[in-house]
Amino acid sequence: MFGSTLLAVSRRPHVRHLVTTAPVTRRLVDRFVAGDDLGSALAATTELAAKGLLVSLDHLGEDTLDAAQAAACRDAYVDLLDGLAARGLARSAEVSIKLSALGRALPRDGEAIARDNAAAICAAAARAGTTATVDMEDHTGVDLTLAVVTELRAEYPWLGAVLQSALRRTESDCADLARPGSRVRLVKGAYAEPASVAFSAKADVDESYVRCLGVLLAGPGYPMVATHDAAMIDAARALVAEHGRTPDDHEFQMLYGIRVAEQERIAASGSQMRVYLPYGADWYGYFMRRLAERPANLAFFARSLLSR
Repeated sequence: MFGSTLLAVSRRPHVRHLVTTAPVTRRLVDRFVAGDDLGSALAATTELAAKGLLVSLDHLGEDTLDAAQAAACRDAYVDLLDGLAARGLARSAEVSIKLSALGRALPRDGEAIARDNAAAICAAAARAGTTATVDMEDHTGVDLTLAVVTELRAEYPWLGAVLQSALRRTESDCADLARPGSRVRLVKGAYAEPASVAFSAKADVDESYVRCLGVLLAGPGYPMVATHDAAMIDAARALVAEHGRTPDDHEFQMLYGIRVAEQERIAASGSQMRVYLPYGADWYGYFMRRLAERPANLAFFARSLLSR
């Protein structure tokens, strides 16, 4: 409930102005965001790969309402993928994309534009020798996102999808996507959603997460267990053992800057560990979702604002 309230408040223009202009913001943003430009992203990827960690890079941007901006986002991903290939990082790093950043909400042909931009990024990923995953956003875009993933998988079968255990529909979606070779990242979800479509209590979200994990790990696909919750990680390990999974047929994922020691510990144990690495100047929406997820960060940020 607290997180949902914060996300709703964060949409107000004066709140955005306060957060983005506060000097203290940059210090906390730097914990979660690799930097504003391509060079920073590639440098962070190189550092993580040297530690035996995999990476999924997200060029930050959401709610694009301009065709030129959507094209610029597409081109940024193509440049990123070219950069990964040139530096020999494509085996360690993929990209994560959002349809909203690629033009989904454009007033004319937005869905087709977003799909075409996503296809161009998939083509660049194929040339680089890596993969891409389509991030899931709020519940209003689930059907479109899964439809785009299904369509693009005809040419790029490695394209990943993301599902959120907070949504009531997700267990059924897991069953639909648990197919041979299907890459599915399971997250809890970080969007403010109505009770009609989503669980509100943490215990219910957690229970849904474990049920969904069971479906994915029992199937023939490639599950990506994206969580920082120790209980969920333990549940995943138990299900991995129950279903005879091997280290190369699934992976764990965490966000850049969160539980760094645990990320390295999981990688050192022989499991695949991927770090979700965001970068770019349009960090506000991502940053506010991280605050909503972690009250301790919000408390630090609020104290800093009041004392500046």
